[in-house]
Amino acid sequence: MSSEEELSSTITDWLFFSSWWLFLPFIMLLVVVAFVVAFVLLLYMISPLISPKPLKLNGAHVVVTGGSSGIGKSIAMECYRQGAFITLVARDESKLVQAKKEVEKCAINDKQVVLCISVDVSKDYRQVESVIKQCQEKLGPVDMLVNCAGTSFSGKFEEVEVERFRSMMEVNYLGSVYPTRAVITTMKERRMGRILFISSQAGQIGLFGYTAYSPSKFALRGLAESLQMEMKPYNIYVTVAYPPDTDTPGLAEENRTKPLETRLISETSGVTQPEQVAKIVVKDAVQGNFNSSVGPDGYMLSALTCGMSPVTSITEGLQQIVTMGLFRTIALFYLGSFDSIVRRCMIQREQAKAADKRE
Repeated sequence: MSSEEELSSTITDWLFFSSWWLFLPFIMLLVVVAFVVAFVLLLYMISPLISPKPLKLNGAHVVVTGGSSGIGKSIAMECYRQGAFITLVARDESKLVQAKKEVEKCAINDKQVVLCISVDVSKDYRQVESVIKQCQEKLGPVDMLVNCAGTSFSGKFEEVEVERFRSMMEVNYLGSVYPTRAVITTMKERRMGRILFISSQAGQIGLFGYTAYSPSKFALRGLAESLQMEMKPYNIYVTVAYPPDTDTPGLAEENRTKPLETRLISETSGVTQPEQVAKIVVKDAVQGNFNSSVGPDGYMLSALTCGMSPVTSITEGLQQIVTMGLFRTIALFYLGSFDSIVRRCMIQREQAKAADKRE
């Protein structure tokens, strides 16, 4: 072989190895991507094996507090459509009677029963315990408890009456603690059950005007997380639902005193119908999902605020990990717009005061 041929062969070999090293990062990236895809697919396939067994509502006894109107009534109707026996619990007896008639129209067989009990679930635990015992004697052990009794209020912190802070915690928090405490012993004995807490998106993010309301809804998550850790070994699963503004009598009442800033911020996510909320939260509770969200905004909020909350499946955890960075970026724009709304309202208010003084 001549020297020119040797030189040419050497150059060819050098170019081959050089080009191979250039492609090495891309090859490694493809291997990593393939591994991740395979891993995700494997988790997706095995996740149903570790998820809780869905609760069958046909023939189940479902207790719904705050069941005389709004989301509570819609949840009762949704469960009744699936064959459940319903106990409606609320304060207003006349509204209960009307709600019972509406729920009964959703029956799928002639064996179903709707029981109505009038009681304030936030005041006296012994009375709540007695009511739960009464309904279990008539319709059997409680298979699913829906804690929907609650009230909302919005106003500037310094303008909210001090008594309002106490009443919010009583109704929205203790009004869920008492019924849950009353059913949990029987559920543990039977080693089955579902507990559903109806919180709010205001229980995931603190907003202008909700200094009395938000803490009472945030408290439900702390209760739910602690309770889930205690109850999981007994095959009892807890769900926390975070519905957005929903077209209910409660929202109509709240809007009467809602500050301008709160109203403008709330309008960014729109208003949802109670029937839509009911379908989603009942499905999540039956499946044993810890978080239940409504709509894209709700999904994003749940992923952003998941923290150390339980996951029902590995795929749910992976989705939260993958989307966290993107959702946090989007959330920063939301927070910036909310701050801008508050500043504009403050400037307009100050300008109006200055104009009044000049007059």
